[in-house]
Amino acid sequence: MNIKRDIIFRVRLMFLFILLFAGGIVWRIVQLQTIEGEKWRAKAKRVYVKERVVDAVRGNIYAADGSLLATSLPKYKVGFDPRVSKINKGNAQIYDEGIDSLCHLLANFYGDKDWKDYYSMIDLACRDNVHYIRLNEMKIDFQQKKAMETWPIFRNGTFKGGVVFEKTNERYNPFGKMGFRTIGYKKEKEKVGIENSFDAQLAGTNGKGIFEKIVGGSWRPIDGGEESIPVAGVDIHTTIDVNIQDVAETSLMKYLRQLSADKGCVVVMEVQTGEIKAMTNLTRLKDTLAYAETYNHAVLGLSDPGSVFKLPSMVAMMEINSKFLNEEWVHTGDGTLTIGNKVLRDTKAHGTISAQEVFETSSNVGMAKLMQRYFGGKEGEYYKKLHQFHLDEPLNFQLRPDARPVINTPKLGDITAMPWNSIGYGTSLTPLQMLAFYNAIANDGKWIQPIIVKKTQIVDKIENDYTVSQVKYDEPLCTKETLAKVRKMLEGVVERGTAMNIKNDLYKIAGKTGTSRKFINGKYREGMYYTSFIGYFPANAPKYSIVVMIDNPRGVKQEALFAAEASAPVFKEIADKIYACDITMHKLLNTKKSDARQFATKKQIVHTADIKAICEEFKVEKVPSNEGWSVLRGDNGILEYQARQNPKNTVPDLRGMTLKNAIYILENKGFKVSFKGAGKVISQSIPPGATTIRNRNIGLLLN
Repeated sequence: MNIKRDIIFRVRLMFLFILLFAGGIVWRIVQLQTIEGEKWRAKAKRVYVKERVVDAVRGNIYAADGSLLATSLPKYKVGFDPRVSKINKGNAQIYDEGIDSLCHLLANFYGDKDWKDYYSMIDLACRDNVHYIRLNEMKIDFQQKKAMETWPIFRNGTFKGGVVFEKTNERYNPFGKMGFRTIGYKKEKEKVGIENSFDAQLAGTNGKGIFEKIVGGSWRPIDGGEESIPVAGVDIHTTIDVNIQDVAETSLMKYLRQLSADKGCVVVMEVQTGEIKAMTNLTRLKDTLAYAETYNHAVLGLSDPGSVFKLPSMVAMMEINSKFLNEEWVHTGDGTLTIGNKVLRDTKAHGTISAQEVFETSSNVGMAKLMQRYFGGKEGEYYKKLHQFHLDEPLNFQLRPDARPVINTPKLGDITAMPWNSIGYGTSLTPLQMLAFYNAIANDGKWIQPIIVKKTQIVDKIENDYTVSQVKYDEPLCTKETLAKVRKMLEGVVERGTAMNIKNDLYKIAGKTGTSRKFINGKYREGMYYTSFIGYFPANAPKYSIVVMIDNPRGVKQEALFAAEASAPVFKEIADKIYACDITMHKLLNTKKSDARQFATKKQIVHTADIKAICEEFKVEKVPSNEGWSVLRGDNGILEYQARQNPKNTVPDLRGMTLKNAIYILENKGFKVSFKGAGKVISQSIPPGATTIRNRNIGLLLN
């Protein structure tokens, strides 16, 4: 009996405990819903509905011709509140009639699951009374959004159909990876290029909006809840020419791969304006022959410039002594020169040569001896001249950061520094800094700051015109006499010197090769070279200046390790293509020497089908047997036919043709045609037999 009473007592005690616990729960529920309800509802609202930043639309970046280089495109993720169309009164019919079709459309569009899976997902959300689901994580564009807005259920909009398009702005580069590092990008941990340097202008002013927290931690905007409208960023108008940029990238990539080089860069600049028309930087990816724009070597790549620095050294000598002559003799001996504890060497012995030849052959010994002749005992004057040439000053270029050049004045008693500095060792400059000096020589001695952004603009209103703040020095770096002497030297490098391999008959190039051993871990390494070629063209009327740098080429031949075989050919290939597309630089063929007018009047160039039709009409027995174009001659009443070849990849001989026929042939080959005069073609700016390039310009002279 005692055991029975003990069990009953325990059961009653447990029942009482459970009853009290249940009562406590009921009380807490009542307390939360009634007494503290407003407090917790307000807190929940703050957590699940809050004000968030609405990003402004980022400004566009344009090329010089108005082509889009970077823009922001709206992208959308598709969300759905199934309760709106199924549970809300009056909307059930919309849901029932359209859900099957909607699920089929979703499955076909996204292709990630069957339509039944979409149906199950939406139906489960309805049964669980879920306010909002993300149908798919894939982002759609504006045109796809417009198409979706016509689908069943979705066509009824947000309030009746329950569809929500979550908008984000994504950066898009229409030309892909072209100029990738120069145009730049803005990521969480890395910002580079124009996108970085002009971030404040491009970004605009963000707005604010009311958002609701949904399942999965995402936020959806509440329509009508926007408190402040974002202000879009300004547009950036660059100086980049997309055609020249493409040519520069293609040519540099080609030679980097051929030479298995570590990295390289090209900058093309307009001489008179300082506007950069192309800037490309390529770095070899580890253990591959693939290259990508991962670092801006042109702007940040400080290095010993090598023999391209001989130009400012020559200018300094000519300025310190106006009697300096290109013809004065320099004894270089066996090609070695000991200065203090260092030995300067030439690649080969030159003997006694002129100052002009010192520059053309890039003789280190000859250069050092000239420097001793003109600056011996007054080394400080040399460094003052370099300062006047702005070579020790940062460019304050528009792309940030901007590297500062390093030219150290030697310590008292140091007799080795100046000769080595004069040939480009012991100094650190970027390719762009050296190009600015060469461009000044091409620009009649006037130094001009390079720019890559011309203006910022909102619609038609110019916000900032950077050509106004661009640094331009009216005072030339040197006299006209010095300018004439060094220009002759620069032309001689291509005519007879180290860059003779890039000489051509169409236009003149002036420039200088530079090859320096790489400085690694405190030592200059033999067999590892930093090569460059800097110059301008056409030499007689400079329009473009170009720097080409190729670092550590690994040529099959020893010569391919040096600038003449590594960097100079890249310069020529780029210059050739620019020249071919810029008709303002073309010269019409000399008509007087060939008496082209007389040649054209004695013949007719017509299509063979036309000749045959005429011959049949007038019952002429002799007709041409070939197809295509023929030269028709009629002397002494006798008709003669000669087949006129029109090879696929070469420029045809157009002399004697009518303008109509000439344009027909040229446009089919992809040429852009301009002409002067009337009658028949007597001269053409590109000679017959030259290789055709699409979008190339050709000028015709008619009489």
